[in-house]
Amino acid sequence: MNKAVLMSTNHHVLRLVLSCRKITAQVTSPNTSSIIAMASSSEQDLASRYPTHLNRFPRSQLFWDAKLASHVGHKLALRLLDLAVTAVHIDVAEELSRPPHLRFRVWPLFVSVKRAGVVVHGADKLVFA
Repeated sequence: MNKAVLMSTNHHVLRLVLSCRKITAQVTSPNTSSIIAMASSSEQDLASRYPTHLNRFPRSQLFWDAKLASHVGHKLALRLLDLAVTAVHIDVAEELSRPPHLRFRVWPLFVSVKRAGVVVHGADKLVFA
């Protein structure tokens, strides 16, 4: 097997699942493709923010924002560091295919993961022009 192909498939992958109600970040294992770490805005300590989003004016269709995405990223990074995972990869094409308003909201998640000490390969290729 080609070494470049082997290296490209042998890494932890960070994927985001977005809906209007929540944001979920999950990291999969390179060997089994199973989820090894996950953080979501619907977790107990972060879900308390929802009532404030329900009653704000002007109304918004999204219940999560960039600040909540940042908190989710920080929680995910702490869980990854507990598992001794120090680097993850993202699918740049998938992130660039998101609508611009969602890309701006998820960017703080990547920044907070980096700030906590986990390298996010591919995040530097995201362009928000």
